[in-house]
Amino acid sequence: MPDMSVEQAKNLAQEEIQKRKDAILDLNHEIHADPEISWEEFRAMERIATFLTNYGFEVKTGVYGCETAFEAVVGTGDLTVTLCSEYDALPAIGHGCGHNVIATVGVGAALALAPLVDEAGITLKLLGTPAEEHGGGKVAMLREGAWEDADFSMMVHGMTGIDTSAHVKLYTAVDRFRVTFHGQGAHAAAAPWAGKNALSAASVALHAIALLRQHMAPDVNMNAYISESGHVTNIIPEKAVVEMEVRALNIDTWRDTKARVLKCFEAGALAAGCTWEWESPENASAPVDPDEKLADLWDANLAGLGREIAPGSGLGGGSTDMGNVTQVLPAIHPMIAFLGQEAAPHTREFAAAAITPAADQATIDAATALAFTALDVALTPELCKHYQNLKAARPAGATTVTLEV
Repeated sequence: MPDMSVEQAKNLAQEEIQKRKDAILDLNHEIHADPEISWEEFRAMERIATFLTNYGFEVKTGVYGCETAFEAVVGTGDLTVTLCSEYDALPAIGHGCGHNVIATVGVGAALALAPLVDEAGITLKLLGTPAEEHGGGKVAMLREGAWEDADFSMMVHGMTGIDTSAHVKLYTAVDRFRVTFHGQGAHAAAAPWAGKNALSAASVALHAIALLRQHMAPDVNMNAYISESGHVTNIIPEKAVVEMEVRALNIDTWRDTKARVLKCFEAGALAAGCTWEWESPENASAPVDPDEKLADLWDANLAGLGREIAPGSGLGGGSTDMGNVTQVLPAIHPMIAFLGQEAAPHTREFAAAAITPAADQATIDAATALAFTALDVALTPELCKHYQNLKAARPAGATTVTLEV
């Protein structure tokens, strides 16, 4: 067993983060100033890859079937700790979900742990996971085996307001799909009876979904818009396209809701005499199911840094592809607040909050708590054995089977 105590290791990790603080925050600000949307994060990926290479990590880019994913590894220990960094931004508003913070929390924790991996018996892997906002990069990477060797996995998301416990289940499942109706075009004045109105099919479907909302559980959310519905007023629309998403905190509820929503689309097609089909343009995200032991450790470490974890559920209703990771191996996805800042995610105001001194402090605190949590497991024999036993009992290929609706 390692001779170093947990307390000694944490002190060294914190010293390392403080030594690299300016470099970590410079990287954070560079990513924030140069936002790239899902699947197009080439510059962010290269910035982080170059940064980690300079600190002795073995870095590969374009991994696990994703052009903008990376893998950075240091150490050869028996316990594989997998951290995650996200770095995609939102169209038009930039880092309105603070992924610049998420990226550099992972980087900071990796820098803190790197000098300790041999003594702690860790193989440390930082995964750069693209397209969290739209596309589900982690789902694609799971299918390719990115977490197959992981004993456990962790990442941290920024927020505004208050710090909340890692145990709180904030994130719902989400499935986005596209429904297309096909009808028959006709002159809208001369012979409307000869047409089959695809827009009418879409309208009936959306009205049925609106009526369905009354019968949904409180955690269910259904949103849609018509992305194509004809082009001029004097032609009956022969095609209509609806973009739809379904969210729920419970997996069974999520699946049931989607089945009922699809019946609404079928009803619209039948009413208008049209045909229809649906497809999923991106990977679905599962609910986040935090590992209890890791959540306990994170909460204690965050509180130990002088931060107060407030009671309550915090801001919920969003979704993340980290949920899929938590469904197949022990993992956590806690939140850390930009204290004193108030802004809703996915807004310009949140993008501005993600580059404040409060966000910088949250980045350093989260990286420190993440590193501390990894060291708690690695240097506590019963915890280390617990996660190694879980991995040993996991069937080969188990992490490559992602949750489907």
